[in-house]
Amino acid sequence: MHADAELLEAWRQGDREAGSELFERHYPAIVRFFANKIAGDPADLIQETFEACVKGRDRLSEDAGFAAYLFGVAYNVLRRHYERTRKQGQRFDPSTSTAADLSPGPATMMARRDEHRLLLVALRMIPLQLQVVLELFYWEGMTSATIAKILDTPHGTIRTRLRKARQEVEAVLAQLIKDPEKLQRARAGMDTLASQIREDHSTPGS
Repeated sequence: MHADAELLEAWRQGDREAGSELFERHYPAIVRFFANKIAGDPADLIQETFEACVKGRDRLSEDAGFAAYLFGVAYNVLRRHYERTRKQGQRFDPSTSTAADLSPGPATMMARRDEHRLLLVALRMIPLQLQVVLELFYWEGMTSATIAKILDTPHGTIRTRLRKARQEVEAVLAQLIKDPEKLQRARAGMDTLASQIREDHSTPGS
């Protein structure tokens, strides 16, 4: 299997198959990125992300990594989407606005277990910038340093957001779940939820 850097260089040199392989490799992750933040079909946002990636491929710095670059593009696409679709008088601020407020209704991501479903709901109820760092950390297995590059934010700030995100998710879960045993399972479910999500969204178009 070719590394991302090799495929990117070949794509820059005109190898369309290398570009297609890159997109197919990372397509499921971008589906996951939008699925718990958008109520309805995120296909247009996914397409917009990859189109922007094509246009900006030559601006990608060598030390950033293709995945980090792609998620950075996806985050910017998401922000623009919320700016376009916000209701009159509604303010978009990723430090306070939540996906539940900005895109009300059921998200496209589903869960098999009840505690996982409630965890997905809780994630949508915390500020967007906290939801993003937590999902990238758990679902995509990215380090806080890589997330800092994706969001163009100081590393220390990302580490602080990760701690705050965990605290806020736990607080929301405590409001949603009154049964102590079920609450404990939900709080401990981030890793197992991540495994389920990667399995459910492991192939393009799933």
